[in-house]
Amino acid sequence: MSTTHAAPDRESLRDLAVSVAAEAGELAAKGQAGITVLDTKSSPTDVVTEMDRATEELVRARLLAARPDDAFLGEEGGGEGGTSGVRWVVDPIDGTVNYLYGRSDWAVSVAAEVDGVVVAAAVNVPRLGESYEAVLGGGARLNGRVLEAPPAVPLEQALVATGFGYFPERRVQQARVLLEVIPRIRDIRRGGSAAVDLTGLAAGRCNAYYERGLHPWDWCAPGLVASEAGLRLGGARSGPPSNDLVIAARPELYGALEALLAPLGADTDG
Repeated sequence: MSTTHAAPDRESLRDLAVSVAAEAGELAAKGQAGITVLDTKSSPTDVVTEMDRATEELVRARLLAARPDDAFLGEEGGGEGGTSGVRWVVDPIDGTVNYLYGRSDWAVSVAAEVDGVVVAAAVNVPRLGESYEAVLGGGARLNGRVLEAPPAVPLEQALVATGFGYFPERRVQQARVLLEVIPRIRDIRRGGSAAVDLTGLAAGRCNAYYERGLHPWDWCAPGLVASEAGLRLGGARSGPPSNDLVIAARPELYGALEALLAPLGADTDG
């Protein structure tokens, strides 16, 4: 016999995400001073701190206490099952290297998927005092005010944010791509946190963003914020965002950036 579940209220999921992300952000901010590397993951430059794990455990505990039948996917803890059709996708500290060096550009990201579609999200950037939230079809907000990305600019006037991978061979290819991109845009920015870059794009701090090597916990929450603020979020060759490539911009600029990146192999390691 099959079991069906009532569709969860998106606003309630959003409110839970906002509350948990804020609490987790406060915990991580208090623990930033004096933090050191606990471990490395995919490479010596892919670091994790004790606060990454402590923050994820807090988020997991709060979410599953409120909704025990939900699934959970965290950057540090992997995936867990669930029977409700809802899955939480969490990055406890996006921008760990920034966090390790005492910088401000890092964030806690919490997204809720229903049957594989992100429907609610929160991104908390504690050191900047910023709380982003979004509901699919319901818009995005920054500290309670409606968030709408600024109009598009021509590609040659675009300030473009990006990031680099952890493997040397990938970084070499990304540098090659960048050498071709820079002469055709206004300038480049590399902040070190996909969540801060994507939400900052929605807030008008750059005009476009692209990066190879991201994972769902990197883009799910900030990607919904960006989309609900009027930006197009996608991947290589007009596909969805993926580990191969994530692109975000106003629709009028997106096409030009995608066309620039495609022949350069921005979705490959060369």
